[in-house]
Amino acid sequence: MLGVTGSVATIKIYELIQRLLPLGQVKVVTTQSAKHFFDASGITVPLYTDKDEYDMWKGRGDPVLHIELREWADILIIAPLSANTLAKLANGLCDNLLTCVVRAWDKSKPVFVAPAMNTAMWEHPFTALHLETLTKVLHYHMIPPREALLMCKTTGMGAMATIDTIEEHIKPFCKL
Repeated sequence: MLGVTGSVATIKIYELIQRLLPLGQVKVVTTQSAKHFFDASGITVPLYTDKDEYDMWKGRGDPVLHIELREWADILIIAPLSANTLAKLANGLCDNLLTCVVRAWDKSKPVFVAPAMNTAMWEHPFTALHLETLTKVLHYHMIPPREALLMCKTTGMGAMATIDTIEEHIKPFCKL
């Protein structure tokens, strides 16, 4: 399962999906802010939003989407992981479909995060603290960002890892 969050790196979602498909079935969970960076009509796999969570549940006994998704998936890749969602995950918040999936996640299944943010955000002390929580407390696998020309037209650390790098990190964990 692929989670996408509100980073401009979400524009790479189409390429990332195409690279993940040979490794297994793909479903995408998007945050509201991520939707600003891609056209959902171009997504060729199931795509879930907060609205789907609430539309699916009408009353007691109905399916709960975030639970169904966590049971369905063998692996979770959050790419890009925005500073906002990073902070939410590190503090246990679950205020949207993706963060609810993560909060309910089966700890025996791997979670990969590929942070993507402006250099100033990357260098903020909370970023290191939040990543430490994800990697040392929750045992998530971090796919480090890289230095590159960012959308703000400056070169610096914080660009999402390349699609090749993401694939290299997750491939050993995929059931082919």
